[in-house]
Amino acid sequence: MLQIQGLTKQFGTVRAVDGVTLSVPPGQMVGVIGRSGAGKSTMLRLINRLEDPTEGRVLFGDLDVSALKGRGLRGWRARCAMIFQQFNLVGRLDVLGNVLLGRSYAVATPRALLKLWAEQDKAIALSALEQFDMGLLAAQRADTLSGGQQQRVAIARALVQQPDVILADEPIASLDPRNTRTVMDALRRINQELGITVLCNLHDLDIAKAYCDRLVGMAAGKVVFDGRPESLTESEAHELYGLEAGEVIDLPMPVQVPAHVASARLADRRAASAH
Repeated sequence: MLQIQGLTKQFGTVRAVDGVTLSVPPGQMVGVIGRSGAGKSTMLRLINRLEDPTEGRVLFGDLDVSALKGRGLRGWRARCAMIFQQFNLVGRLDVLGNVLLGRSYAVATPRALLKLWAEQDKAIALSALEQFDMGLLAAQRADTLSGGQQQRVAIARALVQQPDVILADEPIASLDPRNTRTVMDALRRINQELGITVLCNLHDLDIAKAYCDRLVGMAAGKVVFDGRPESLTESEAHELYGLEAGEVIDLPMPVQVPAHVASARLADRRAASAH
């Protein structure tokens, strides 16, 4: 179980994350929602230890993540994979090479730098790409791919780390409706079929409601909602998003609608509004 205890991150006089306490059971898919600047990204970076907390702790089972250094910290970052909004691929590398970077933790640093990958690592990376229909593009440069394709490569790179937890920081923010559905379907499949815990920052409430088992709403660095998607009321959603509510809320969404149907309907509504 992932446990966050009184987690706080202060930048000068600003508390970007303010006393957050959460417990996330194994295999849950959690949507972290809220307006821009609510502290969502900072919280994920604290969990992954890309940022050090000002106060509080992150625990994973018996492991005190907040106290890790050196090799122990590198090991945690392998177990807790991160997916970023801007993909963070190496454009000049081919697709397979980018995915293999996710195996760096498993090999000696000189071998990784020299790209001396074992055949087993290559097989793992290619298998991950094929899960996302990207196997045929393994030899193509990453900077020639579309945004949706690049994000699928980034997810494959996270998957080959063989993580216990995946943290996705606004993974669909720059994608069109079709690629949004493809990426969210991929994350949901990883969660359901492999049992990997997923925490996903999402600005779009409809997407979060359609795909996630649980919603954690943040405002001004604090958790102000924690529950099932269907328990989030319209008034609570408007309180979470404030002036941004009209951009991200299309309530009510029938919660009994299957996730793939709900997300397809959302994509159709967005496409229609774009014309």
